[in-house]
Amino acid sequence: MSDSIQFEAKLKELRERRSKIELGGGQKRIERQHERGKMTARERIAAFFDPGTFVETDAFVTHRATEFGMADVEAPGEGVVTGYGLVNGRAVCVAAQDFTVIGGSLGEMHAEKICKVMDLAAKVGVPFVSLNDSGGARIQEGVDALKGYGNIFYRNVKYSGVIPQISVILGPCAGGAVYSPALTDFVFMVEGISNMFITGPQVIKAVTGEEVSTEDLGGALIHNQVSGVAQFMAPDEPTCFEMIRTLLSYLPANNLEDPPFVETGDEAGRLEPKLREVVPVDPTKGYSMYDVIYPMVDNGEFFEVSKHFATNIITGFARLGGRAVGIVASQPMVKAGCLDIDASDKAARFVRFCDAFNIPLVTLVDVPGYLPGVDQEYGGIIRHGAKLLYAYSEATVPKVTVITRKAYGGAYIAMCSRHLGADMVFAFPHAEIAVMGPEGAANVVFRKEISEAEDPAAKRAEKIKEFREVFANPYVAAGRGYIDDVIDPQELRPRVISALEITATKMVEQSRKKHGNIPL
Repeated sequence: MSDSIQFEAKLKELRERRSKIELGGGQKRIERQHERGKMTARERIAAFFDPGTFVETDAFVTHRATEFGMADVEAPGEGVVTGYGLVNGRAVCVAAQDFTVIGGSLGEMHAEKICKVMDLAAKVGVPFVSLNDSGGARIQEGVDALKGYGNIFYRNVKYSGVIPQISVILGPCAGGAVYSPALTDFVFMVEGISNMFITGPQVIKAVTGEEVSTEDLGGALIHNQVSGVAQFMAPDEPTCFEMIRTLLSYLPANNLEDPPFVETGDEAGRLEPKLREVVPVDPTKGYSMYDVIYPMVDNGEFFEVSKHFATNIITGFARLGGRAVGIVASQPMVKAGCLDIDASDKAARFVRFCDAFNIPLVTLVDVPGYLPGVDQEYGGIIRHGAKLLYAYSEATVPKVTVITRKAYGGAYIAMCSRHLGADMVFAFPHAEIAVMGPEGAANVVFRKEISEAEDPAAKRAEKIKEFREVFANPYVAAGRGYIDDVIDPQELRPRVISALEITATKMVEQSRKKHGNIPL
C-alpha cells in the first residue's frame, strides 16, 4: 500500500473521529437540548465568537474512569469544548460545557481541559469565558471530580485581577459547581434556562420542609435582583452573547493593559444645558441619576452592571472622550440614594474590579447618609459599609467625583471624597456638604435655643435656614480645598473628561505588603 493511500486512510480516520466528537452526545440528545430551549455547546461558541475564528483545543481528551460502568461509557470531548477565538477582533479563551455528553458532568479530565485553557488565557493575557451547563460533579469519579473543582477554584483566585473572568450560566449549576462562577468577575444568566443553587428544591424540602420551585430558588431573576450573585440577565441566549461582547469591549485583555480606546465621534467639549434643570435645588424633590449619566457619557451609551440589584446605587461602564470608565452613582429615586448593606457590597466589588483592570472611576454623589434601621445594624452595615471605604481608598486608578446635591456624613466620605483619594472633586452650585442635613443638624446644634423659644417651630425653621446658609452649600468644602471647583451643571461632560485626561498618567507609590485585609 502506497504512502498516499495510507495517509488518506489516516485522514479519513481523523475526520471520522472529529465528526463523532463534534456530534457530542448524539442527535437525539442534541434535539432534547433544543426542546429545552437551549443551544448546544458548539452552537453557543459559534454565536459568541467572530465568525470562523474559533480554534478548538484538546478535542480528543477522554476520561480514564472505570468504576460503576464508566469503562464502557464514551464521552466525546469529555463533555466540554475548549479553545480560543476572536470577539470584536480581540482574543478570548473559552470553556463550554456540553450537556449532551453525560449531562455535562465534571470529571477529572473534564476539569483538566478547563484548567489547561484557563492557564493558556493567563499566560497569553486574554479574558476567559466559561459557559456553564452541567449536572454537577461526575459521581462515578468520586474524589477525582472534587479535585477537578478545587483545581478550577484555585485558578479562579490565582488569575483574579490578572485577566477578566466571565461566567455564563446556561442551564443547571448546582452544588460545588456554583463557586467557580461566584469567584469570577461577572456572572450572566438567561431567563427560563439558568439555575444556580447550593442545594436543590428536593433536598431543601427533605431537610427543612420548605417547598420552592427551581426558578424561585435559583433562577435568573432571583440572582440578579435578590441575592446579587449574578450581574446580568438576558431574555435569551443570543442576546446574552451580545451582552458579553459589549462588556468585553470596555475591558482590557489583562491587568497590564489599558482599556481599548474607541473614537466615538462625540465632541468632548459638548455642553448639556438641560443638566441645569435635572437636579432640583429643593433637596426634598427626587430625580433620576440616569438623567445625569446619559447626557454626560459618549453618545448616551451606558452599559449597566447589576442593574436589578441594590438599585439605590448605579454601577456600569461608559466612555468619556473615547476612554472606558466605570461609573458609580447614587440613585435618589430609590431609598433617597442612601447607602445600605447591598449597595455597599455592589459598589465596592465594582470599584475593585475597575481598579484591578486600569479603568478610571467617575462617581456621582447625591447621598443623604447610610440607611438607618435595626435590620441594617444587625445585618452588619458597619462591616459592609466599610468595604466601600476600603475599595475607594485602595484604588489607584484616576478617580473623579461630582457632588450633584446632598453629601452628608460618613456617606459623603464613602462616596469617593477627596479624603479617600479622589484626584478631582467637583460640585454643582446647589450641592450640600455637611455632617448631616440641616433639619437634623438644627435639632442637635440648636436644641436648647429651640426648646426655650416662645415659638419653637418658628425658631427651628430659623435655625434650619441659618444652618443651610452656613453649611449646606459647596463653598465651605471648596474653601478648604476638599472640592476643586464648583461647576455649572451644563459643563459636567467637558470638566470630567478634562479631569480624566490630566489624571491619565497618574502614578501611585504603594507600600510593600502582601495584601490588605478587606472587611469581608
